[in-house]
Amino acid sequence: MRITYTGRQVELAPAQLQKIKARMDKVGKLLDGKDEREAHVVLSHERHLHRAEITINYHNHPLVCLGENADLFTAIHAAIEKLEKQAIKVRAKWRDTKRSPRRTVAEAETAPAPAELSSETEEKKIFRINHQERRKPMTLDEALLEMEKGRDYLAYRDAETDRLAVLVRRRDGNFDLVEA
Repeated sequence: MRITYTGRQVELAPAQLQKIKARMDKVGKLLDGKDEREAHVVLSHERHLHRAEITINYHNHPLVCLGENADLFTAIHAAIEKLEKQAIKVRAKWRDTKRSPRRTVAEAETAPAPAELSSETEEKKIFRINHQERRKPMTLDEALLEMEKGRDYLAYRDAETDRLAVLVRRRDGNFDLVEA
């Protein structure tokens, strides 16, 4: 992992740089695959507070960590610990995404039609929404926050128009809003 330092009112000795590089090597092992990553470390000092900001671009996901403390090395180590947690989380997401192998031409020809496959293997389920419950109306922002809990759709009463609205998560991660 290549590390570039920017010190704003802060200078580090070569021995201190080696200690930081040793800690960053662990993160480098988590992130480096076929290509080498570049980390940018910005160290600053304002009054009594030292700040360490570390930025790494990993598969078009910027990993940015900020550590603050009165001691410079405590701030750096706090930022590196946050970076390790983010790296583990992003790598687990990258690794655990549901990927299926591509179908070959021979498999596509022998596979049954989608209508036949769905009727034979599973029965359609109907989920009913109870509109008799009195719930408070929501704004669109509140509905989006509710969707963050892992829901695929949400039917709610709009606070501004007092009409029924349905928010549906699309496969590409965006949302569709259907207003009555």
